Amino acid sequence: MNKSTINFCPVPREQQPIHEYEQLKESWLFDWGTLAIGKYSKKIAWVCFWSLILAAPLAMSIFSPAQEPLKFFLSSLIGVCLLTGLFLSRIYLGWQYVRNRLKRDRIFYEESGWYDGQTWLKPTTMLNRDRLVVSYEIEPILIRLRKTFGLLAIITGLSSLIWLIFG
Repeated sequence: MNKSTINFCPVPREQQPIHEYEQLKESWLFDWGTLAIGKYSKKIAWVCFWSLILAAPLAMSIFSPAQEPLKFFLSSLIGVCLLTGLFLSRIYLGWQYVRNRLKRDRIFYEESGWYDGQTWLKPTTMLNRDRLVVSYEIEPILIRLRKTFGLLAIITGLSSLIWLIFG
């Protein structure tokens, strides 16, 4: 197999999984997963702060902070975790989509519209490259996001348990 056969790809550039990965990595929201842990934590704290701005008034409308401070605090905390989790879900789903496209041995693409979809089998060299990108670039991002989801789930679970015991 000559080099021109390996480099040939009928898939339009914007639909190639490696190009989708590069675009995702450079986009404002999705680049959060690529940040150092300190910067990533600051971004998540920022989302938590704005989630609190939304959740606290709702919790206050249900539980008076003066009369039921524990229920107010716990419901606000659960609201922050849920809103932050929804926000992170968007990031996770974007990375998951690109990961799946890179891992597959075939690329589905559209030449000119929704009605003429095609499938192209990746050459082995391209498949190997894409799977290396998944292993060394995308999987660590997904693992970090899963750990963040786990932390949010633990906080939500503990808050719910405290609510049941003391509320």
